[in-house]
Amino acid sequence: MSAPHSRRSLIALAVAQACAFAPVAMAESAENVLPEVVVTSEAAPDGIARNASVGGYTDAPLLQTPASISVITSEQMQERSIRTATDAVKYDASVQNSYNAVGLSDWFAIRGFTLDMGSNYRKDGMVILAHSAIPMENKERLEILKGLAGMQAGIASAGGILNYVTKRPTDTPVRSATFEVRERGTIYSAIDLGGRSDDKRFGYRINAAAEDIKSYVQGSNGDRRFVSGSFDWRISPRALLQVDMDYQHKSQLTVPGFQLLGPEQRIPTGVSGKTMLNNQTWSLPVTDDTNNLGVKFEYELNDNWRTTLQANKFELRRDDAVALASGCPDQTLAVGYCSNGDFGLYDLRRENDKRSVMTTQALLQGKFATGSVKHELTTGVSTLNRRDNYADYLFTSTVGGLPGNIYTLPQRALVPEQALPVALRRKDDERSIFVQDAIALNDQFKVIAGVRYTKLKRVQFAADGSNIRNTDEGFVLPNVAVVYSPKANLAFYASYAQGLEPGGEIPSGLPNSESVLDPYKSKQIEVGVKAEITPDVMVSAALFQIKRRNEYVKSSDLTAIATTAAYVAAGEQVNRGLEFALQGRATRDLMLGASFTAMEAKAVDTGDSAIEGKRVGNVPKFKSAVYADYALPQMPAVKLNATWIYSTSKVFAPNSQIASLNKSVDGYHVLNLGARYATKISGKKTTFRFGVDNVFNKFYWGDSANAFGGYLIPGAPRLFRLSAQVDF
Repeated sequence: MSAPHSRRSLIALAVAQACAFAPVAMAESAENVLPEVVVTSEAAPDGIARNASVGGYTDAPLLQTPASISVITSEQMQERSIRTATDAVKYDASVQNSYNAVGLSDWFAIRGFTLDMGSNYRKDGMVILAHSAIPMENKERLEILKGLAGMQAGIASAGGILNYVTKRPTDTPVRSATFEVRERGTIYSAIDLGGRSDDKRFGYRINAAAEDIKSYVQGSNGDRRFVSGSFDWRISPRALLQVDMDYQHKSQLTVPGFQLLGPEQRIPTGVSGKTMLNNQTWSLPVTDDTNNLGVKFEYELNDNWRTTLQANKFELRRDDAVALASGCPDQTLAVGYCSNGDFGLYDLRRENDKRSVMTTQALLQGKFATGSVKHELTTGVSTLNRRDNYADYLFTSTVGGLPGNIYTLPQRALVPEQALPVALRRKDDERSIFVQDAIALNDQFKVIAGVRYTKLKRVQFAADGSNIRNTDEGFVLPNVAVVYSPKANLAFYASYAQGLEPGGEIPSGLPNSESVLDPYKSKQIEVGVKAEITPDVMVSAALFQIKRRNEYVKSSDLTAIATTAAYVAAGEQVNRGLEFALQGRATRDLMLGASFTAMEAKAVDTGDSAIEGKRVGNVPKFKSAVYADYALPQMPAVKLNATWIYSTSKVFAPNSQIASLNKSVDGYHVLNLGARYATKISGKKTTFRFGVDNVFNKFYWGDSANAFGGYLIPGAPRLFRLSAQVDF
């Protein structure tokens, strides 16, 4: 079915269902009609979220949710001038960058497990693809579920879920414009408009943004355009139809990372976070065009039961290109640059990638009692259909095979080749049925038990259309948790969960690269405590263990990895950790927040001495984020903020051969400072914000990920930004 036709069919179906229910609802007596549902932000006036939906199937108090969840609200994003998910997640110590190259996308690991680009990222609970950057202008909040999400999501990597919650229409009209300059002259502008009709039945929320990008890495320039709309129609007191759509175009020269140097595999020194290895005259930008269409219909059957129908279609078209720095032909290294900083230089390129995912979900939720025991039941079905169309990459060497160099950055000639043809490479069809019951035994004890059955059919193809791998399996995923609340402001919980891993993606340079292995189960146990120590301050702590299959590149030789290495599964990866979080208003003028994560991540029972019992790559033993906002008592219009981020060292181990060398990058401290001044200009509320990130301009390796064969990515140097927000 074509995309436009499927969208029209989806909307038509939702409207038809809504209209079918509407006459019934209109005829009901007033005393049986539920109060009107008002869609508002889930954050209190202080900007701190008390509820989240990512832990289950509806918004629920964080205090009573038996999972480790953090939420970054739109108010907090605006106060700290957050424009990307990478900027947002740095306030959660359990989240780590995982090949977040400038100009490419926002990819993360949670609790030491890299998130899958096709299953761990959600918009309003529905799958979206994270191959491209996800816009933040139309997001009310970013919810981070840490740990297994088999019950909530079915197939998803063990780390957790990032759920982007869309802004909805509000009863109070919204009229806001933001202008910002930063880095080497990046100019950013955005507008946020919202409101309702006089009878409150129709609502709208419009967001738009434009950006002329001049990254702190000189040469990584680009542009971005974004527009979105969210609309509500209160068809009847019981029926609500919501539609949202967005489009983004982004084009920017991406910044490659660094590999190790020489046969001895030394960590590079004397380089800068501003170094642009993709600096050739023939370098082309990565260009992404994405669009989303979401529909949600809610109908309240009576005071205790409701049904929800939801669907979302996400599409991405990409032209992918980079002047790739990889290997050292002079020293016959397939992995690692030359000892003197030379590297093989290639035109890595393909055009017209087309990827799409369509998800649907139907829920029936209700409350009832069996004697003195209260139940909150959720049952439902969901579907997912994913199609990936792309070509193999061109991998064209420069004229004469002349190398680049990380220090001198020479220009080299290239004879460009025609991009290879696009073909269907992956087809996923996922079907799930699930049921969950939250059983309140009394005022203090609650048991939440559920099970999900997921059936996956996946077919993967080579460029010539031949079959690489077929998957046709079903999985049962149980989940159980116990919550004990001795007081209204205190809750202890313990949980056991099983998740369904999507299967690891075979890295670049190996046969059948970009195809994925078969799915398999992961397991988690977790205990935690949450408390509101005052009405304005919440603290939480969680102790967890996650086990999943260990997958890695097994290599015995760095000189010809395509013939001497294979992507294998052996043993288990076991991650154990402790998380602590605090957030709230310490005094009338002081807001505090803190996130600490201590973690041990190892590979065990592998039978490979190169990795057995060793730390997993790109996972610090300890990471923290501490932040504060302070309003000057003498000048209430002025607020100051500070953020201190600390990480211990991280191992770099993209394959077993490098893992055997025990390479690691140093830990780091980063301090960010900012200020806000609120005033009125011509009667309009105006807020000026100024910020400095990495105040001491410290060089550090922010990312030591395994992606694309393994690259080190520097953290950002000192950055300045200045913005003005006008509410009119």
